[in-house]
Amino acid sequence: MVTPLTANARDLERELTWFAAVLDTRLKLYFGKEPAIQDVRELPPPVLNGSESPYARFVRHYELPFAERLVVLLALIPLIRPQILDVLWSRNEDTQRGFTEFGGVHGATHGGFIPTGETAAFILAGDDLAERFAIMRLFEGDHFFARHNILQVAPVAAGESMLSGALTLSREFRHLFTAGSESKPGFNTEFPARRIETRLDWDDLVLPAATLEQLSEIKHWILHRRRLLVDWEMNQKLSPGFTSLFHGPPGTGKTLSASLLGRHCGCEVYKVDLSMIASKYIGETEKSLARIFDLAEHKNWILFFDEADALFGKRTQVEHSHDRYANQEVSFLLQRIEDFHGVVILASNLKGNMDDAFIRRLQSIIYFPLPKPAERLRIWRSAFSPRTVLEPGIKLEAVAEKHDLAGGTIMNVVRFASLKALSRGDNVILQADLESGIRREFLKEGRAG
Repeated sequence: MVTPLTANARDLERELTWFAAVLDTRLKLYFGKEPAIQDVRELPPPVLNGSESPYARFVRHYELPFAERLVVLLALIPLIRPQILDVLWSRNEDTQRGFTEFGGVHGATHGGFIPTGETAAFILAGDDLAERFAIMRLFEGDHFFARHNILQVAPVAAGESMLSGALTLSREFRHLFTAGSESKPGFNTEFPARRIETRLDWDDLVLPAATLEQLSEIKHWILHRRRLLVDWEMNQKLSPGFTSLFHGPPGTGKTLSASLLGRHCGCEVYKVDLSMIASKYIGETEKSLARIFDLAEHKNWILFFDEADALFGKRTQVEHSHDRYANQEVSFLLQRIEDFHGVVILASNLKGNMDDAFIRRLQSIIYFPLPKPAERLRIWRSAFSPRTVLEPGIKLEAVAEKHDLAGGTIMNVVRFASLKALSRGDNVILQADLESGIRREFLKEGRAG
């Protein structure tokens, strides 16, 4: 059985053979050894049209030209076949040091040659200045390498050539080309977001028909976005992404709805931890958000910001320098979201806390109200474990009618009463425990039962 990993290995072996021939030709041309051909571009890369490896699909998807294909492979070589580049450690006999034009840097622990943008320029352009300028374009911000977070040259000190930075393939594509699958980002300071999932289905979501209809609009966008923007040629008229505000009291289904959208549409949903993003230091909040959006770009992810007014709240009148920078943060976030090719869901308890500029530019605003008695009864009836029984005196119709509770709050009560039953060593849900659990929830919310 051919796995994505073994298919990648097979195709990359062919790519490495091609790269070795290109490098050998360039070195012979450079040192005047009269190779069989006079231009490295006369060496065609392997034809991978019949392969379904992740690497081959990547090459076809981006229709990689000669230069881009070689640069991606060059950045990957230190990870998969580092000895190919050892020849570039050659010493210049005139200067008794390495060849500046070969580029390359030493790693902190990697013993091999780490290629730089200069290395790519040497292999592809040699001494051709016009070709060198064309290579430099590959590392600019509007190239698809940068826009799709595929590859970049590492930042360099002020005043140094941009090509002196090491070629850096993004973690996701390194993983795709070696393991044969997309990597899942871990929760850390570089990516302060956790993947959220649910085993529930739409039938478990108790919401008014109007709210469900608005959620369907987001589903339709995710499922048909590409056809609308590309096949129907609407990409010049519509924003590339979709941003929605979920607002309403806590526990009314905002997070569950985001998770269900992901499950239904085959998208991963990442809940952003705002506590790790908001910074008192000027500019740090923008940097943290930029890292998240850069990683999520073109991934078909849903980014979910709970309690979003902490970052996307109303701009204030400028009275202090801090107010000015806070307002700049909001402006930056607004622009970054508008440019994002994906779905962003902002959740807030109060719509009125959100900045007016965000409200005007949202694709949808969805209200999640507290459930009505009939809806609360549906939640109560499906909330308990099938292994439990209710005490004969419990009338769920009366409980649903009397107590104005959100779905999340009802589940807190069910958890409390269920644990009480387990602590007694039985499976009977007592009315006294239900009432006690309800009182606890009202106390938490600061209201009378």
